[in-house]
Amino acid sequence: MYVCSCFGVTEEQVKQHVENGACSPRQIASACKAGTDCGSCVRRIQALLGRGALPRREPAGRTSAAPTGLPEAA
Repeated sequence: MYVCSCFGVTEEQVKQHVENGACSPRQIASACKAGTDCGSCVRRIQALLGRGALPRREPAGRTSAAPTGLPEAA
């Protein structure tokens, strides 16, 4: 099965690069260019490396608690 259709990189090729020492999407990209064009395969590469998607962070200013130590507005 293809992981990267832009460069025709298969799942087996990615696994082989992992066996050869690649341990990050950047190292996979250096070895076979997968993930360097449209980027749609990066999550699949992360999954093959045993990494889940990065956790989402809340946007700044989206907290419900008021800051402490500041006077309240009138």
